Amino acid sequence: MNTDLLRADIVARTGIDEPMIERLVHSFYAKVREDALLGPVFAARVEDWDVHLARMCRFWSSVALMSGAYSGNPMAKHAPLPVDATHFDRWLELFEATAAAVCPPVAAAHFIERARRIAQSLELGIAVAAGKLPARGERFYRDGAPVPAPRRTS
Repeated sequence: MNTDLLRADIVARTGIDEPMIERLVHSFYAKVREDALLGPVFAARVEDWDVHLARMCRFWSSVALMSGAYSGNPMAKHAPLPVDATHFDRWLELFEATAAAVCPPVAAAHFIERARRIAQSLELGIAVAAGKLPARGERFYRDGAPVPAPRRTS
């Protein structure tokens, strides 16, 4: 199936469109900026929030709709960050709550499933960049040994 057909199928099944992506991204990052754990990480690195939000809208358009709007290397941007599983858990908590609040359930599920994969991939990449290789099912924490991941019920 070509990407145009895949994209049309995603839109038909989920109702996701660019305005929904923009609402999600802007609402989510408003929460991130106020968050005690994540806010300082972003404040230290994001100089122009308008530019960052536009980039994140392109990223999520590419992820959720396969639009190809984003070109970049998220791993290279995230690898040097002083973050670990604690940060990714909080990121997911905020993202999932925001998606549930601003998107219809089927669209929220589509975004959340992708966000979980992204968080897992970035966490592993950051661990490897830090010279660690957590075993399958382990999480990366900067202040100690990898810890087994709790089982997700959903």
